[in-house]
Amino acid sequence: MVLVTAVKDYINRMLQDISGMKVLILDSQTVSIVSVVYSQSELLQKEVFLVELVDSVPISKKESMSHLKAVYFLRPTSQNIHHLRRQLSNPRFGEYHLFFSNMLKDTQIHILADSDELEVVQQVQEFYADFVACDPYHFTLNIPANHIFMLPAVVDPPGLQLFCDRVVDGIATVFLALKRRPVIRYQRTSDIAKRIAQETSKLMYQQESGLFDFRRTEISPLLLIVDRRDDPVTPLLNQWTYQAMVHELIGVQDNKVDLRSVGNLPKDQQEVVLSSEQDAFFKANMYENFGDIGMNIKKMVDDFQQAAKSNQNIQTIEDMAKFVDSYPEYRKMHGNVSKHVTLVTEMSKIVEERKLMLVSETEQELACNGAQVAAFEAVTNLLKNESVSDFDCLRLVMLYALRYEKESPVQLMQLFNKLASRSPKYKPGLVQFLLKQAGVDKRTGDLYGNRDFLNIARNMARGLKGVENVYTQHQPLLLQTMESIIKGRMRDMDYSFVGNHYQQGRPQDVVIFVVGGTTYEESRSVALLNASNPGIRFILGGSVVLNSKRFLKDLEEAQKIARNSTNAV
Repeated sequence: MVLVTAVKDYINRMLQDISGMKVLILDSQTVSIVSVVYSQSELLQKEVFLVELVDSVPISKKESMSHLKAVYFLRPTSQNIHHLRRQLSNPRFGEYHLFFSNMLKDTQIHILADSDELEVVQQVQEFYADFVACDPYHFTLNIPANHIFMLPAVVDPPGLQLFCDRVVDGIATVFLALKRRPVIRYQRTSDIAKRIAQETSKLMYQQESGLFDFRRTEISPLLLIVDRRDDPVTPLLNQWTYQAMVHELIGVQDNKVDLRSVGNLPKDQQEVVLSSEQDAFFKANMYENFGDIGMNIKKMVDDFQQAAKSNQNIQTIEDMAKFVDSYPEYRKMHGNVSKHVTLVTEMSKIVEERKLMLVSETEQELACNGAQVAAFEAVTNLLKNESVSDFDCLRLVMLYALRYEKESPVQLMQLFNKLASRSPKYKPGLVQFLLKQAGVDKRTGDLYGNRDFLNIARNMARGLKGVENVYTQHQPLLLQTMESIIKGRMRDMDYSFVGNHYQQGRPQDVVIFVVGGTTYEESRSVALLNASNPGIRFILGGSVVLNSKRFLKDLEEAQKIARNSTNAV
């Protein structure tokens, strides 16, 4: 059972067992959880005629709707319990059905029971879906303060415990939805990965042991917790496959793309949905490269024109009846064609404006090949090029610094100076902060494949074969990690076990959680690997879904806090 199906099943059960007209009441996080797996029209089919936020309008200002049944789906936070208390003391609806996305505390159950003086609550249940299932094998927790994971251990901000609690909650419900209890490993060099792994283990094996006591299977699933700082290269790169590219250039939030900033689009196209569950063209093309997408969209446009032509040919009543029957399908096709044409047109415009083909070729060289002199020259030339944006220059210098921090400190200083003289917006110290956080001394994995003989050989073989597409030659470190899990070659010295639960044999289910966020390039690797290895299933999760803009914003936030805490000492 994959993630989207798991969440959808919970929501189906929630809505179809309650007959009659309903209002669905959500909080700011369960809105995302529901919206990625359930469309407006599906909610209507389940007789949901109104969707409200639990904290939207003061209760006294709202009219009574006793003909409606209220279905609440909320995270069990103290804030939500507080809202519920107030709403139950002055009920607007005929019945109240309360569902929570995670485990309720006993004290919270008592508070709800005490508040229900008029006995309007029909049921209180836990439905374990405390994560946003963007794709069948990819989930996110949408944690706003994602930068906290980057702070040095000495800072220990008050928000860090909240961050860890949210991650533990999210991971716990993924395993409750899968009905399994995992063996847990974590990246040894990361304090925060260790902390989350230990707290997750404590929850699953001690505090809520009974809840996780599912029927044993011969081989336990594996939960591996890693730190984004082990691979800072992947979120810095431009992307050239469809889903990843849309997120990098325009932005995707909960499978929606906001196009309000794009020219004169009709109202219904200012926000579009990109979901592999609801859009067959997207499902077939989300991992394809940009060149192929253009061809495939052209074919879709041709098919649509064909359909439009046959619809113009209405001569008899029978023809008209046929057209009316197929009209919803025709409209849907029309909407889909314009959506993908708009996206690809907008991305082509951005690629041209920012000279991204030129920039990306150098990025890929920096990420995949080791010629330092040529790399320095290429980055220097791009820094001189007025058409290349400051943002792209900063990324290039970061990619160069991550690769050659030990080899060429003099050239690195020259690039820092060029960057500073080029743009007043350049934040001095941001590249150095990245190196302090995610430099070679901090990383566990073999990021550039040049540590052990096997990786060197693999890189040479790839170089000899030639890469079909220079823009998509990079492969995230995560792919290497998954391959070593498949081959049973994960080193205990790099990835420690929690407690005395060890893996016997090769796991069939693996959840990899990236503290600090995942990328769509990585979720593509997971989907392709799952498709080619039927005996093992990987699921990828993270605190947010990153693109380079978000990664740099988090870096800046963390740098600011770290600097302030140093000054305060």
